[in-house]
Amino acid sequence: MKLFVFGLGYSAHAFIRSNSWTHVAGTVREHDKAQRLKQDGISAHALSQDDTDLTDDLRRADAILVSVPPDAEGDPILKRFSNKIASSKASWIGYLSTTGVYGDHAGMWVDEATPATPQSRSSVQRYAAEQVWLDLGRQTGKAVQIFRLTGIYGPGRNALANLAQGTARRIVKPGQVFNRIHVEDIAATLAASLRKPRAGAIYNVTDDEPAPPQDVVTFASWLASVEPPPEIAFEAAEMSPVARSFYAENKRVSNRLIKEELGVRLAYPTYREGLQALYVAGEFAQAA
Repeated sequence: MKLFVFGLGYSAHAFIRSNSWTHVAGTVREHDKAQRLKQDGISAHALSQDDTDLTDDLRRADAILVSVPPDAEGDPILKRFSNKIASSKASWIGYLSTTGVYGDHAGMWVDEATPATPQSRSSVQRYAAEQVWLDLGRQTGKAVQIFRLTGIYGPGRNALANLAQGTARRIVKPGQVFNRIHVEDIAATLAASLRKPRAGAIYNVTDDEPAPPQDVVTFASWLASVEPPPEIAFEAAEMSPVARSFYAENKRVSNRLIKEELGVRLAYPTYREGLQALYVAGEFAQAA
């Protein structure tokens, strides 16, 4: 099976590693990164370059993964490549989105049947992009699936690495919870969908336990046998506007559908299992 990825980033690489592909191709922004990935056996194309070779790889793909975010003008991939995607042989298209499209629910549970009420500009753009990808699926007969991800963590991106680098903070906003998802569980969910495609499907890709963010840092500190950083009240914390807007949304996200429909069994059902495995793999020691 041949894979084409728009946006060869963190989650996409986990998906690539999780399957036995006969050919992998995709896009990056920079020419230098494309050259490095080619040395690893990935037919990478810088988006600034000519489309000829890219078109050949895209045309032959059996599956397409999209992890490029939209912008104020819409979805940049569909604007440039919609006709080529439509004429490709791909029967499965996965679009990586965000549970941010649900907006704020004051700590209540949401699932895929919950109406999207995006609040932030980026989430509004994401939801609009979801709709145009679903429209493409309806128009072409290709099985387009939307994967709404929660906070992604994994090797190199986790509370243990933040602790080791001195960037971890315990910001406390009473009642605030977030879901998370290990990058390997994202890959497993995508692989399960690839085996059982459903046109127009929307899936929440998340762990079992929404938890206060300060609890994650506290647990990582316990694993590493270090003192946790001091708690900081949300109102007093210095944060970027984007980070502060993240705290403006509070919800618990259900993952029931990926389990019941796709048969997904999470390797890391909570942050505890995920961080424990990362610690054993040397994340804290290597990042120090």
